[in-house]
Amino acid sequence: MTKLLPAANHYGQDVSAGIEAEPDGVIPLDPGLVAVWELAAPLLRVRNNDAHTLYALGLAYALLESHPEADAAVVLPALMLHDVGWSQVPPDEVLEAIAPGGGRPDLVLLHEKEGARLAAGILAATGYDPAKVPAILAIIDGHDSRREALSIEDAIVKDSDKTWRLSPHGIDTVMDWFGLDRGRALRLCSQRVLGHLFTKEANTIAHALTALESVTLWPQRRELLTAD
Repeated sequence: MTKLLPAANHYGQDVSAGIEAEPDGVIPLDPGLVAVWELAAPLLRVRNNDAHTLYALGLAYALLESHPEADAAVVLPALMLHDVGWSQVPPDEVLEAIAPGGGRPDLVLLHEKEGARLAAGILAATGYDPAKVPAILAIIDGHDSRREALSIEDAIVKDSDKTWRLSPHGIDTVMDWFGLDRGRALRLCSQRVLGHLFTKEANTIAHALTALESVTLWPQRRELLTAD
């Protein structure tokens, strides 16, 4: 579980005065997306997609910093809504769609089509800019099955979605999806992400995350974990 509060203060003094309120890189969720999230969240309670979506959004914010030519007003809602269609797939069949050595392309396509349909309703209900909606829906409808990127916005959505798998939360989630230990989950995610990204920035992030997770598997780090 992610730690939100300290277990101790070894220094023994309050250092809060030296911490900036809004340092570079620490991001809030765009207020314009809060209403979209409130309608999307109940549809994302499948396969841990709600937390996945939020972490992928964080990656998208980072990629947008490197691509000012990309339209954030397309990227962010597309990413927030990209997996709502899994809510329309029978729960006991969801993991069949992406299982190693198997897969159900029909279910992948179903979640994309249904995702675009549901996203259209959510965007209309929240009064989202109608000029942006066609590009958002085009990204959602094909975000997994389409091999090429339609635009830089589509590339950022695809890269953020995939790169999440190599985050600590992604590895934790994949372990429980398929009953894998951390090493095998890392190897599965690495082979499905590295070499399949569109932006060099996402490739750098993915390699960095893979390197950090690799260290967790080193016997030297394992010894420290045992000692802790």
